[in-house]
Amino acid sequence: MPPPPSAPASPGGEDTSELVSAVLRWYAAHARDLPWRHPGPPDEIAWPVLVSEVMLQQTPVARVEPAWRAWLERWPSPAALAADGPGEAVRAWGRLGYPRRALRLHAAAVAVVERHGGRVPSDQAELRALPGVGAYTAAAVGAFAFGQRVAVVDTNVRRVLARAVQGRAEPAPALTAAETALAASVLPQAPPGDPRLPARWSVAVMELGALVCTARAPRCGACPVADLCAWQRAGAPPDDGPARRGQAWHGTDRQVRGRLMALLREAPGPLDDAALRAAWDDDGQRERCLASLVADGLVVPSGGGWSLPL
Repeated sequence: MPPPPSAPASPGGEDTSELVSAVLRWYAAHARDLPWRHPGPPDEIAWPVLVSEVMLQQTPVARVEPAWRAWLERWPSPAALAADGPGEAVRAWGRLGYPRRALRLHAAAVAVVERHGGRVPSDQAELRALPGVGAYTAAAVGAFAFGQRVAVVDTNVRRVLARAVQGRAEPAPALTAAETALAASVLPQAPPGDPRLPARWSVAVMELGALVCTARAPRCGACPVADLCAWQRAGAPPDDGPARRGQAWHGTDRQVRGRLMALLREAPGPLDDAALRAAWDDDGQRERCLASLVADGLVVPSGGGWSLPL
């Protein structure tokens, strides 16, 4: 693969073209074969890409891939999903976690049918107007489905650029305008005959962050840009920000909500309060979590009991 043309200098003035070339070469040799990365006509792959991006939010690839395949087999188009009820989307979501994503994806499918004739739009503003689609997801669909030159900035990208370009162990706790500007500045131009190179860079740097430049125990010895990395050149100083705590699970409202949702997904019909006690024996916590699920639209009163939305 010929090297890409020089990327523009980063906001700090660094020439990042060598970094871009090295990451692209590494990706060509080490990319995982994930089904939502398979090429195809933009109109055909936009829906699979959108589904994958929603599912991959806060959920590992290993858990997403079988769910994604089952979802696309059942609902191969926005119109197919829109024709089913939102409760079926929540049921099919299974144990991916954060089931409000299923409701948002269903609402996005309905909007695609009503506003865009069943085709996922390519325009960034129209993508961001879909329910549940924010700046990251719109950029990812634009880049990976439609080949647009738009910066795709997820946690992995932020971490790679923080280390390789800025010399920091970790990015800021939340995405900043400066990080977005940095990602846009590193994004290479598309040379003649290779219009998808910017999108390929975006997925390549994301893959590097997922497989090598990880948050914990980065594999610097296997990194294709270790010799270019500002963090390595600085001696790999530790993160000087506040300690980052992992999310608790056992005994939390998240665990209770998950158990309630599991019961309701598996039930052939509505469940009454007595049946829901099997999920959690603390009445106060269980009722609080049930009320929060109702407020989120994930559970509805039905026949004197509770069920997924119709």
